[in-house]
Amino acid sequence: MTAATVRHVGWVLRGNPVTALAAAGAGLLVLVALLAPALVPYDPLASDVPAALLPPSRAHWAGTDQIGRDVLSRVLVSARLDLAIAAAAVTLSFALGAVIGGLCGYAGGRVDRWIGRLVDVMMAFPLFVLAMALVAALGNNVENVVYATALINLPFYIRFARAEVNVRRGRGWVEAARVCGNSHARVVLGFLLPNVLPAMAVQISLNLGWAILNAAGLSFIGLGVRAPTPEWGIMVAEGARFITTGKWWLIAFPGAALMLAVLCFNLLGDGLRDMLDPRMRT
Repeated sequence: MTAATVRHVGWVLRGNPVTALAAAGAGLLVLVALLAPALVPYDPLASDVPAALLPPSRAHWAGTDQIGRDVLSRVLVSARLDLAIAAAAVTLSFALGAVIGGLCGYAGGRVDRWIGRLVDVMMAFPLFVLAMALVAALGNNVENVVYATALINLPFYIRFARAEVNVRRGRGWVEAARVCGNSHARVVLGFLLPNVLPAMAVQISLNLGWAILNAAGLSFIGLGVRAPTPEWGIMVAEGARFITTGKWWLIAFPGAALMLAVLCFNLLGDGLRDMLDPRMRT
């Protein structure tokens, strides 16, 4: 990263305190995910039945669950899994969607129309229900949750890239790239898609939040990650059985972590667009 890039990022963050706060929250989430095994005060899988359902205290800052596992340790470790699922799903859907949409928008014709109709059909389904069906058919493990989450996010990137490339394909600099002898694939991948990336930055950030929420939602209904693996959706589902008995900490801490993660990535979108848009550097 060059000094000019660092100065530009600093200028964007100083001009938008909300973006700076969201970036700090997202950075803290990533740091916790990376360092979680070293940060946890207890083994997140170790049970201690005599210490079950203890409220928050100096020994257990977030209390314990129904079999005596430390809630704080499980919340911290869950950040790694949920963030990994979201990052993998968004990376996969963005890479495939940008390439497919870019090629369709550049080429046009029958293939473009057929893919456009297919995307419209996919978006006509409730996307979470589609993810449920996919995971139920393929099996509820981490890999299938990633694939299902990537698939339901794919139409957004295809439509976005297709529309943006379709607008730009007749510009003079695109014609100049073709005249210089570049292949059609190189024009799309090397010239058009890099110019579309800033416009897609907001969608990437939003999809990270949605992917975390989708993974947690699938786990909540029993179609995602399997217990006893620490995961925010599983923790909320297990704690829901005790909420009527006043054991509020079982839901409050994993629910707050999930809410803050989604909120940070949603708020980060506008700032990420400004950081990546070359027009903002002038």
